[in-house]
Amino acid sequence: MFLYGDSTFILLIPAILLSLYAQTKISSTFRKYSKVAGQNGYTASDVARRILDMNGLNNVRIERVRGNLTDHYDPRKQVLRLSDTVFGSTSIAALGVAAHEAGHAVQHSTGYMPLLMRNTIAPVAGFGSSLSWILILVGFLYNSLSLIQLGIVFFLAVVIFQLITLPVELNASSRAIAMLTDSGIITGQEVTPAKKVLNAAALTYVAAALTAILQLLRFIMLANRRR
Repeated sequence: MFLYGDSTFILLIPAILLSLYAQTKISSTFRKYSKVAGQNGYTASDVARRILDMNGLNNVRIERVRGNLTDHYDPRKQVLRLSDTVFGSTSIAALGVAAHEAGHAVQHSTGYMPLLMRNTIAPVAGFGSSLSWILILVGFLYNSLSLIQLGIVFFLAVVIFQLITLPVELNASSRAIAMLTDSGIITGQEVTPAKKVLNAAALTYVAAALTAILQLLRFIMLANRRR
């Protein structure tokens, strides 16, 4: 099968290894600093509310959502959702995650361009992610170069989405640290642990972008063999 039966699959090995490392890193780092409580005693939901209000975002609701690290900001409904493991926690890890998601809300309210671009391309990338694989698979099965090339075009939207995601996430993390320190929510000695949690999370996005890029290169190499 074209996905696994040729030498181009070796291209994905660095991305696979980085993805495994990133997942291990975020899990171990979050677990470690989930055991370290913030000195000021704020819960993650308290922190999110305080940061939102500081930025005039009183209209943004905070909701609890099931799962572990399922935290996210929904720009369509203007709702910040914190996971079960984060919502009521006073740990440095939870405070960092809550501030990061609040950072996305601030990005949205201030018209941060990379976020607006990501939100615009997200539906196309989601559609392209599914359709590209179908087109490429059918193209290889029926030896249709045109279908393979069309699939590659759709997959390009996925790559662009992943690349745009990087500055969005890094900016949200830098905003988070600045807001946590400027507001006095965390002390100076708590900054490094908070950064470690957010940096570990950022690595997962780097891995996702690398995976998408290398997969695109692989598809192009396979398509060239059909010429």
